Amino acid sequence: MRKIAVLLLCCFVTSSAFAQIGEHRNDLSIGLNGGYQFSSVGFVPRVSQGMLGGITGGLTARYVCEKYFNTICSVQGEVNFAQTGWKESILDDSDQPVINEVTGLAEEYSRTINYVQVPVFAHLAWGREERGVQFFFQLGPQFGYYLSESTKTNFNWEDRNMYDRVNPVCAQDTMAVEHKFDYGIAVGAGLEYSLPHVGHFQLEARYYYGLGNIYGDTKRDYFAKSNLGSIVVKLAWLFDITKTKR
Repeated sequence: MRKIAVLLLCCFVTSSAFAQIGEHRNDLSIGLNGGYQFSSVGFVPRVSQGMLGGITGGLTARYVCEKYFNTICSVQGEVNFAQTGWKESILDDSDQPVINEVTGLAEEYSRTINYVQVPVFAHLAWGREERGVQFFFQLGPQFGYYLSESTKTNFNWEDRNMYDRVNPVCAQDTMAVEHKFDYGIAVGAGLEYSLPHVGHFQLEARYYYGLGNIYGDTKRDYFAKSNLGSIVVKLAWLFDITKTKR
């Protein structure tokens, strides 16, 4: 119920941000976005890990409905393909890589999970609308649907070195994603540069915190928590479909 309440609050913020009466706008822009993200999974019990890199990109649409004092109020949404997952840090108690006795190599493991992700933002901006730079902040819910997953490793499960590992948790290495639907909160900030007849260029840094788990979280399941988290850097280009006459 707490997770549902947070999502409802974000939807409320998205809609109420435009409830004030200001200068009317009717600007619709669409375009493309692409970038790179660093992901991890919040496992409980804890799994030692670093950030897994992956690509993200897709379609962007934005509707500007109002300028309230100096704040340009919009709704911005995306439909993206995204690579998320985790990369394990397999270390001993001296923070040295664990060597596999069969291969003689430092053990490595990573899991890439592919999603279709749909974030919906309340988009607030300050600066020039027509020509120049504006700063923007956006916040809203994000939903994702699982497509596929792949594993990259250099050792066999049966031959893994469990004696030297400081963190013995490894059940996740053989577990497929159980929950196909993902949801959470995304927040971002960036700069937008606009040029007449060319479009709008957005450079943004974004953070996503998953409220759902990729594995079961009942008392009978191994993990009590297994939520996704990502840091995203992306560039978008939008061109105008409709534009308010000023």
